[in-house]
Amino acid sequence: MSATTDRSKDPIVTTPPARIAMFIDGVWTGGTSGRTEPIIDPATGQSLGEVPIAAREDLDRAVEAASRSFPAWRDTPVDERGAILHRAADLIRERLSRIAWIMTTEEGKLLSQSTAEVIRVAKGIDWDAEDARRLYGRIIPVDHDTEMSVIHQPVGPVAAFTPWNFPAASPMRKLGGALSAGCTIVLKASEETPGTACALVQCFEEAGVPAGVINLVFGVPAEVSQHLITSPAIRMVAFTGSIPVGKRLAQLAGEHMKPSIMELGGHAPVVICRDADPERAGKAVAAAKYVNAGQVCTSPSRIYAHADIYDAFLDSYSGESRSLRVGNGLDESSQMGPMANTRRLAAMDELLEDAQERGTSVICGGSRIDQPGFFYEPTVLTEVPTEARIMREEPFGPVSAVLRFDDLNDALAAANSLPYGLAAYGFTGSADTADVLKRGLEAGIISINHCGGSVPEAPSGGVKDSGWGREGGSEGLDGYLITKRISHKLR
Repeated sequence: MSATTDRSKDPIVTTPPARIAMFIDGVWTGGTSGRTEPIIDPATGQSLGEVPIAAREDLDRAVEAASRSFPAWRDTPVDERGAILHRAADLIRERLSRIAWIMTTEEGKLLSQSTAEVIRVAKGIDWDAEDARRLYGRIIPVDHDTEMSVIHQPVGPVAAFTPWNFPAASPMRKLGGALSAGCTIVLKASEETPGTACALVQCFEEAGVPAGVINLVFGVPAEVSQHLITSPAIRMVAFTGSIPVGKRLAQLAGEHMKPSIMELGGHAPVVICRDADPERAGKAVAAAKYVNAGQVCTSPSRIYAHADIYDAFLDSYSGESRSLRVGNGLDESSQMGPMANTRRLAAMDELLEDAQERGTSVICGGSRIDQPGFFYEPTVLTEVPTEARIMREEPFGPVSAVLRFDDLNDALAAANSLPYGLAAYGFTGSADTADVLKRGLEAGIISINHCGGSVPEAPSGGVKDSGWGREGGSEGLDGYLITKRISHKLR
């Protein structure tokens, strides 16, 4: 365990972390409910401040503002909208260090990971702003006196819901997609990481986004989602989070015939083939596994290694896991930060207890780290029976299971056996086997010979219970648009 660095004299730290408030109709406000919740530093367990909780009146004002401002924002020329978004991205880059520090302080991830996330956010906003220029329609030849065309228009005010594990990237995907397409938005960001969302929205405000186009609220999740999704003014729903919550919100949106984008959880399998380099694969999987302490929906969690290289892979992977320095994300020597909250610690304990009762072997880790904050050891399990909870439930933490296989078809069957289908990984030295993996793995995001992350240029999203719709890439604005077929009789 690495010691925490004293950063009390750091100018980034001594700067006020962020304006923790809701942003409704162009005004920062504490809301009308008088309720607040504490913001907890995961590295210390101590309070960082309070976040206001929205009342129904606050949500109604946010929806009304988004509805009222929609026609003008929709009709703003795409180059003018784009210029505002590019200015917001530039402001985010200028405030890179400050926003990254806020994120690490309230979420726990390494400062280097927070920094990379903020850089990705700015790139994503730029991408969406430019991609909006390419929302072309088309002319369809029909007959000599009829002109038929297809056009795309923004769907309208959006209700968006984002989680705590990517406090900048998740809001960016909603903000960038909706605003670039010409929609307005009511964003309900996580109460556990409000400072990052506030800092981002402040950049949009200062860049010149008109009042009412962006509205940021915090509140009791079930209350906020119920109120926003059922509002007649809201025309589309975008959600990133767990499968159970996503299913409930999708059901609610469906009851009101509102389109939605759902990026939900996963339980990402990794298939290490017989001809793969086991040492290289072990290092690559470990590097991906412990990003944000495993609190990533695409995190590798079920690892199937061919029997011929199983031992070599396990040695490499467990060796990398044991060597990690776990500590405060602000400490430059840390290689994995804390978990985000006590709920995640309890979940790890429950999964480990269940697995060990069923005969699982713990190769390394398996326990909380006895110090202030929410730290858990990098944990590798073997001999895990298929009925163990860790094999069926997304761990969302620094815990993974390594199993052996003899036949690739069996490994693919095991990898695809769950209702999840967000991300999957494969390692092989053969182009033919790589093609089998690409076609055979049931996931919306597949990486071969590495564990690739999100990039603005490419779409992200899942299949099966892991959701529908895509964010990023040329597909990223589709969910925020309606398509009209128009036929015009010329004579």
